[in-house]
Amino acid sequence: MPAEQVTSASRPRRHDGLLAERGGWPELLWIPALLFGAIARLRSMMYARRARPVFEVGAPVVSVGNLAAGGTGKTPMIAWLAERLRERGLRAGIVSRGYGAEERGGVQAPNDEARMLAEMLPDVPHVQDRDRVRAATQLVDRGLDVILMDDGFQHRRLARDVDLVLIDSLRPFGLPAPANGGLPVEAPIPRGLMREPLSALGRASAVVLTRVDAVDEATLERLERRIERAAPGMPVLQARHAPVAYREAGDPDRTRHPLHQLEGLEVDLVSGIGNPGAFEATARGLGVRVHSHRRFPDHHSFAPGDLDGLGVERAVLTTAKDAARLDGLPEVDAPGRLLILEVELNVSRGRPILDALLDTLPPTQRARERASIHEGLHG
Repeated sequence: MPAEQVTSASRPRRHDGLLAERGGWPELLWIPALLFGAIARLRSMMYARRARPVFEVGAPVVSVGNLAAGGTGKTPMIAWLAERLRERGLRAGIVSRGYGAEERGGVQAPNDEARMLAEMLPDVPHVQDRDRVRAATQLVDRGLDVILMDDGFQHRRLARDVDLVLIDSLRPFGLPAPANGGLPVEAPIPRGLMREPLSALGRASAVVLTRVDAVDEATLERLERRIERAAPGMPVLQARHAPVAYREAGDPDRTRHPLHQLEGLEVDLVSGIGNPGAFEATARGLGVRVHSHRRFPDHHSFAPGDLDGLGVERAVLTTAKDAARLDGLPEVDAPGRLLILEVELNVSRGRPILDALLDTLPPTQRARERASIHEGLHG
């Protein structure tokens, strides 16, 4: 799918933008969407009744997932959790499916999330594998204390001790509001972006509303009431995606520059993420003058020519996730031409709940065996 050049005189026409509109050909997708929803409910029921196997791997598992396809902030949350576990003296490893990763010589290359996490957490092992039970077992065999499963809410084969579900406050059901007004479409794939209905939250440990600083209190209250009706008593936390600095692509020292230096700077935005509107809103909130925003599909593999016309008259500003896929393109290879906005997740409400969930994680089976031997020797 081609990118969309978005200026003040145009609006996005990505796949999600087309699905957001009511009427026309997208309504034909309700037929396969109803089938998708029925299959999802049947699959969930089979796991609930133990008709499908669930595997333990001998170490606690913390899953971070969502209900709607697209970006909700799972990667920053994984990084946040890894740091909190490190503070507790626990060694974490990450497993993910590796969506969008390319195969090179028969080996799956790291995708954009994996490369981003490798930069943020260079000492945290990460295994990409469609079979996440196999991936988790590899990490347990390496002596890791906790497994962090990225995008794992629907991956029920791997047993988990904590199930966190992230919901984007700007786009809680995956799609933006229609351009001509009205409520966002809330529908299963492929009519919408919902993988499961809101009622699936009943099996979560907690819900984390992300990008809460991008909406007003009334919107948050309405969303929390819906969650309470779908999953009574469910803990609802809040998190912000806070920009912390920017850096220049190609800088071997990865020097972080203060955000105030971006104020008043005219840039072209480039993104290939699940929620490009959130990125643009963040950039404008920093005082950046956005000349254009070239939006690509989520996980887009950038190629020469994708950025034609950009990075000549003004700098290009992108996300850390996109920067991993833009690396090496000649259009942005000159020093200072590609600027990377670094964002960190900040849990602004409900931090004690997450702390309690992490503090009560059971030890690995190997740790229990060592403790048992130790007690036997001193019994």
